[in-house]
Amino acid sequence: LCNVHLFSTMALDEFQHVRREEVSLLVGKLAAAASPVCMGEEVNVCATNALGRAVLGMRLFAAGKEAEEFKEMVVELMRLAGVFNVGDFIPELKWLDLQGVVGKMKALHKRYDRLLDGLIAKHSARSGAGGKEGSLLSVLVALKNAEDADAEGEKITDTEIKALLLNLFSAGTDTTASTVEWTLAELIRHPEVLLKLQQELDSVLGRDRLVSDADLPRLPYLQAVVKEAFRLHPSTPLSLPRVAAESCEIAGYHI
Repeated sequence: LCNVHLFSTMALDEFQHVRREEVSLLVGKLAAAASPVCMGEEVNVCATNALGRAVLGMRLFAAGKEAEEFKEMVVELMRLAGVFNVGDFIPELKWLDLQGVVGKMKALHKRYDRLLDGLIAKHSARSGAGGKEGSLLSVLVALKNAEDADAEGEKITDTEIKALLLNLFSAGTDTTASTVEWTLAELIRHPEVLLKLQQELDSVLGRDRLVSDADLPRLPYLQAVVKEAFRLHPSTPLSLPRVAAESCEIAGYHI
């Protein structure tokens, strides 16, 4: 579903104006700042708002009760996900929940459930009234309410919708911000690379507009900088933990 409605070429083109508008707001805010700013926080706001508009049809760092509550939950999720939890490293102590991390995650999950239940209900009502929205949630709600099931005779459920949305926001906001922040840090550390990149942008685009998706094929050095940043600073350097479903042997080692 995400590959088709969020990450496909057609979907990327459809949401290009969202990314452009959010980046324009970010650049304008940075240009108007009269004091140092925290780039990680500002890029996180930009990425979260862009993802929120594409997935939920609303900016999360904006006025409004729902947006404010969802923003708080995303920030709290990022904080709890990065907390050192003794129980993860000493299984014998896990049941004690010494730091209260598990309890806080369960409480956050209940808040998340309540808020998304309301958002799903609103999108269902709009869908039933014939309204059309381009957000991923609208597509998911339409699939849930569709009379036809999938090839296996099953329909998508509210639980699956909420799990998918949680995965998108937990994996697609902080990772984007940290990658951009590292890229800027590397450019500052290597001024000759920064100068060459600026020269390419000036020669191809000039200085009166932002980079668009259509410009990327004409910016090979920019592409090289981005790829090198990904190589040096992968968003998940140690990958996600894996557990073997059954015993196996790899390169002579028993797993």
